[in-house]
Amino acid sequence: MLMAEEGILEIGSVKHFFTKISVAIIDLTAPLSVGDHILVKGPLTDFEMTVDSMQVEHKNIQRAEAGDCVGLKTLQHAKERDVVYKKL
Repeated sequence: MLMAEEGILEIGSVKHFFTKISVAIIDLTAPLSVGDHILVKGPLTDFEMTVDSMQVEHKNIQRAEAGDCVGLKTLQHAKERDVVYKKL
């Protein structure tokens, strides 16, 4: 879903969050690259961050495509079903 007036694009949702290591597992519906600026929003969640690194199956990657499930180290806690947006 594109929110052109805000310049953001929905790119996925949080599938799981590992509290101790602050890593969100995200199901992507659009491509995501290291360096992209994202927003994580939900009923109790609202933060922005730059993607510094991401992993698939414990291997660092630079870019992920729609349909991929990636792990991202986050600055704050995220909840399952929070929506992830990319700033355009």
